[in-house]
Amino acid sequence: MKIGIVGGTGREGRGLAVRWAKAGHDVFIGSRQAEKGAAKAAEFSKEFGVSVQGADNVAACEHAELIVVTVPYGAHRPTFDSIKDVVGDKVIVDITVPLQPPKVRSVNLPEGQAAALEARTLLNEGARLVAALHHISSEHLSNPAHTFDCDVLVCGDDKEARAAVISLVADLGLRGIDAGVLKNAIALESITPVLLHINRRYKSVGSGIRITGIPETE
Repeated sequence: MKIGIVGGTGREGRGLAVRWAKAGHDVFIGSRQAEKGAAKAAEFSKEFGVSVQGADNVAACEHAELIVVTVPYGAHRPTFDSIKDVVGDKVIVDITVPLQPPKVRSVNLPEGQAAALEARTLLNEGARLVAALHHISSEHLSNPAHTFDCDVLVCGDDKEARAAVISLVADLGLRGIDAGVLKNAIALESITPVLLHINRRYKSVGSGIRITGIPETE
């Protein structure tokens, strides 16, 4: 699959790009500056022995069949404003958590209740938005040798889009769990500050969540 990672030059973008490229996907990372996107793509490709392309965020969206947005909440609205006219009806995965520094270990409900719900209001009709990957440590994600022991909750109003994202999550070495409609992103995004508190309290790195009781046939 052709995957475009918007804001893909950070640790989350690096981990996603490298893991998906190793799994055989065609990955294109974007940045606000095309030169930075291209430079980081070349850096990741050389460091990990994969083939990753890069340029600006709009180019990443135009290249992709599926788009992943990996930006901090402060850049969330301007980023979606900059890509909304080029995403069409492609699946868009929003991994943003509306953290409010310095209190990143306390739940912060934004004006729209969730970053993903705010993103939906910024996109043109027809865009298929999915919220996922909120609870994965960027440190673990950016280490391709790390083996995960946690699940990824995936929510969105389009059932087929959720299924597509769950399949791609498996290619990251994780189990995706269908978590229902996009409104459930309110709960998903709110778990991240709790996990950050747990990390500090128990001196852990990248605590995650595991869903039990699901039949193996699922």
